[in-house]
Amino acid sequence: MIASLANAGGAAVPAQDETVAAFDPGDWASVQAQFKLSPELVHISNFFLASNPKPVRDAMARHRQAFDENPYTYLEDNMFAKPEDMVWRKVCEAAAAYTGGRAEDIALTTSTTQGLAMVYNGLKLAPEQEILTTSHEWYTHDEAMRLAVAKWGGSIRRIDLYQGPQDVSVEAIVARIEAAIRPSTRILAMTWVHSGTGVRLPVKEIGDLVARLNRDRTEAQRIIYVIDGVHGFGCSEAQVASLGCDFFSAGTHKWILGPHGTGVVWAREGQWAHIIPTIPTIMAAEPANAWRQERAPQGDTQAAWVSPGGFLAFENQWALIEAFQFVEKIGRKRIADRVAELNGQLKEGLAKLPNVYLHTPQAAQFSAGIVCCDVKGWAPKDVVAKLKAQNIIASATPYRHSTVRFSAGIVNTSQDIDKTLQAMRTFA
Repeated sequence: MIASLANAGGAAVPAQDETVAAFDPGDWASVQAQFKLSPELVHISNFFLASNPKPVRDAMARHRQAFDENPYTYLEDNMFAKPEDMVWRKVCEAAAAYTGGRAEDIALTTSTTQGLAMVYNGLKLAPEQEILTTSHEWYTHDEAMRLAVAKWGGSIRRIDLYQGPQDVSVEAIVARIEAAIRPSTRILAMTWVHSGTGVRLPVKEIGDLVARLNRDRTEAQRIIYVIDGVHGFGCSEAQVASLGCDFFSAGTHKWILGPHGTGVVWAREGQWAHIIPTIPTIMAAEPANAWRQERAPQGDTQAAWVSPGGFLAFENQWALIEAFQFVEKIGRKRIADRVAELNGQLKEGLAKLPNVYLHTPQAAQFSAGIVCCDVKGWAPKDVVAKLKAQNIIASATPYRHSTVRFSAGIVNTSQDIDKTLQAMRTFA
């Protein structure tokens, strides 16, 4: 399918990089060879923005050259001509295969932030209704809620789910959420993996709670469960469709290793009907036909109606197919196990250092690919700077309470973790 796209409109396929050996998804060294990361550095901030593997780079290059050679025909043939040739539909199919859902339940976005903003802006609250969320949310998730409430009404209430890793358990977190839910709670907004602490929430068990509480609610009062899922999407074995949420937003330029400026929102079947689109789309016929015929669009909102329109970086969006194929070839369980193994090695080593306080639980059940810690006597930004001077790329979290943050992924080796821990031992 992709090979035929590369030749659409008569475009020549650019020469591929022949220096990379054939991809063997069963060999971690072969997996790591697919990336162009500088070998002089230990890249231990993989949660942030992905380095793209060779199949994704090649796909972007093919599409980019085709656009450069014949932009009108290449876009017309692959975006607007025949439904079966529309590449965005194939992107949705690839995303659906990974999420475990249906292609028609996938909206395409440019980021987690854009997806969350479209969901909250599209879910109008009644004045007496609220969004229940946590004090652990990242700025853009929290701000998406605030802006929507400021525009449409309703309120936001935030709760603490834990004070430290010792407070994290399925029972405790679910109980705290259940105790906080009120009759006025219309939206429950959670994050799968907190990027400020590395804590992974039991989102499926929270979904089970929501389902139980909704049995006694009318449709107008039903709790709508929204997940910011970006830091679990691509490094957890669980499929999105099994989590019990109504809406799930994630960028695909992090753990999915996709092109920059790409993302998805998955919604449970029937839930898109609750959303009023924010940005006009070019991925669905009905809204445009309604405009031509000077009438309102007919029928319930569909996922494609919510996918933002405009001429995007299509060479990036369309190469998302190869990103999903790349991680699927390696295997979601194998990736999840590798991420748990490397970050487990890191947590175990950090926990032995007397001047280090781990914010991330040791148990793999409650963490994923992010490890956060404090170093006694050191500001996080100074720790990061000293590590960078030793060619180790870590980060400092930009939260109210900043921490040192590490993130090991499939591009890393056990030796990378050893080097990181050796450097951390120098902070006396």
